[in-house]
Amino acid sequence: MPIKESAPQLNTPADTTTEDAVDSDLPGQVHRTLAEHLESRLAECTELDGGFAAAAREVSRFVLGGGKRIRPTFAWWGWRAAGGAPEGPAAEAMLRAASALELIQACALVHDDLIDESDTRRGRPTVHREFARAHHRERWAGGAAQFGMSAAVLLGDLALAWADDMLHCAGLQPEQLARGLRPWRAMRTEMLAGQYLDVFSQVRGDETPEAALRVAELKSASYTVARPLQLGAEIAGADAAVLAALESFGHDIGVAFQLRDDLLGVFGDPAVTGKPAGDDLREGKRTLLVAEALRVARERGDEERAAELRAVLGDPDVSPERIDSAREVLVRLGAQQAVEDRIAQLTAAAHRTLREADLAEPAATRLAELAEAVTDRTH
Repeated sequence: MPIKESAPQLNTPADTTTEDAVDSDLPGQVHRTLAEHLESRLAECTELDGGFAAAAREVSRFVLGGGKRIRPTFAWWGWRAAGGAPEGPAAEAMLRAASALELIQACALVHDDLIDESDTRRGRPTVHREFARAHHRERWAGGAAQFGMSAAVLLGDLALAWADDMLHCAGLQPEQLARGLRPWRAMRTEMLAGQYLDVFSQVRGDETPEAALRVAELKSASYTVARPLQLGAEIAGADAAVLAALESFGHDIGVAFQLRDDLLGVFGDPAVTGKPAGDDLREGKRTLLVAEALRVARERGDEERAAELRAVLGDPDVSPERIDSAREVLVRLGAQQAVEDRIAQLTAAAHRTLREADLAEPAATRLAELAEAVTDRTH
């Protein structure tokens, strides 16, 4: 099987969280919580079948092997913004609920890489490529690509199932779980809707900025920032005013986060992003960056540059030289600057929301810092 290693062993003790441990080292605490959960799930898989357990370890490796833990971080600070405690049994339950978001993220990324036929993720082969290589290496029967695709679909589904299990077994009180399920259920549907619309816009050739923004709202803004914030706030029992403020802040920062991703997908450094340069262009993604360039080209009657850009979109074999030319087109048509301006506007609006909201400290300050961190980044 592709993955030989087991989930990494952590030296962090698994006792009750402290304010310093969670508020100051949230990624580390999320990692610890996920490692504990995944260890128990892999033990269950081993009892079922050794071959399946070996495959399931890929989910553990994928989840524990990287990622910025953005979604659990926003969920935790949604909890704290609504007055949730920084320590104690309630905080431990919230930490487990927030950590479950990383398993939803794993599902989304594994399936997204398969849909986009991506070769790498975080500087490593994508899951479907890894299993295809294993098939080829072991000289198994049938097609390697088909096996890799099948494994990725099933392991992505497994991550989603484990996410639901982790939320329901987090130790929340019944009324907390009932409130938390509202954004949780909406988030899952919105994520899949955004993924479908992303694919749909590509096959239809929808080049409008409106379509690109709708995909950004559903595919990324919802499940990256807005719904995680609401999850934490709902579990804490937030009032309507706090929920409204977090919804507005989460939407603006979530869209800005995706727009930054769009820029990095074209202009980012592969050594930092872990993905080939210009991958979004090869995959034919109609992002706001592309939509803005084509809109300006239409207004100017610049069919030459529009044709040059369209010729690159969706061409998996496009040369690095043509990618460079497409980047130049995006810059010359002002699309890169237009997206940068939109990110700045959304971030400013989110900061205004925070200033006007009545959120508990230190959550208000930390959310302001997070807004900058996720929208002004290089990976």
